[in-house]
Amino acid sequence: MSKKQRLIVVASAALALAGVFAGTAQADPTGAPTYRELAGTGSDTTQTVMNGLADAITINGTKVLGSYDARGTAQITTKDGIPACTFNRPENSGGGVAALKNSMTTGDGCVQFARSSSNSAAANADMKFIPFAIDALTYAVRSDSAVPKKLTKAQLTAIYTCTNTAFKPLAPQFGSGTRAFFIRSVMPTGTVDSTNLFGTNGQYSCVNDKDAANEPIQEHVGTYLTDTRHLLPYSIAVYNSQVYGNAPAAQGKAVLGTVDNIQPTNLNTSSVFKRDVYNVIPANKLEVAPYNTVFVGANSAICTRGDVITRYGFGVAPNCGVPVQ
Repeated sequence: MSKKQRLIVVASAALALAGVFAGTAQADPTGAPTYRELAGTGSDTTQTVMNGLADAITINGTKVLGSYDARGTAQITTKDGIPACTFNRPENSGGGVAALKNSMTTGDGCVQFARSSSNSAAANADMKFIPFAIDALTYAVRSDSAVPKKLTKAQLTAIYTCTNTAFKPLAPQFGSGTRAFFIRSVMPTGTVDSTNLFGTNGQYSCVNDKDAANEPIQEHVGTYLTDTRHLLPYSIAVYNSQVYGNAPAAQGKAVLGTVDNIQPTNLNTSSVFKRDVYNVIPANKLEVAPYNTVFVGANSAICTRGDVITRYGFGVAPNCGVPVQ
């Protein structure tokens, strides 16, 4: 990253808390029109910032983005008068990408984009992953935690590979983009994510990805931390949005830990777990309006609304709008 790019990211991150009192974007599309030309589902991490962008972006005075949350009613309806466009709500990045792929395959027109907090472009050649913001992960613990609030990356690896069994590590459900990124960052090189990676019968049995009721753990929900020995991967941007009222409060008693002495209070370009977050569109729509108008290029509708992106605790990606090759 060039010096100019670093300055852009730092400046964007510094602005992140400046607009935190500007109000919380609503879950799922609100206001007119009820159904939008570009409907998308997926990542919990970026749902609130995309809701904010959906409220802010218009073409010829009409809102065109419809962003559906990862949590809410069991089913969602994305288009008016198309029965096939009522389907089970995708709960994470993997679910959003799968919903987009299904819509592309069937040609039903129900889904036009997906939100993803991890890059799986290599496995989805028919899609383009387009970065728009920067997030960073850390770990969360209870405020009364027995887990140290300062750890090194090596110590996190020891905890999540069950070498250090003094604590009770938690992980988001399979399909979560945050889970996929955390595994790539913390677990041994070559670790393949699967439904059997964690849990009682998993490869790393000390890590739980289900709660006490045996339900999958959702991303960025601090109330899963019910034991003083629990720790859980957590987005810094989402946590700040929750604490400052730009996202629904879900942090409970959670506080963020420090990794390798990098403070988690703001996005830090030196973070061990810095990552791009993405919107995903069909590859054959890169030059088709309104896809290109909204998502593609530094002058796209999303990339020119850095004020909204930083309001929700993210930094503006220096490569905003440039599809992953």
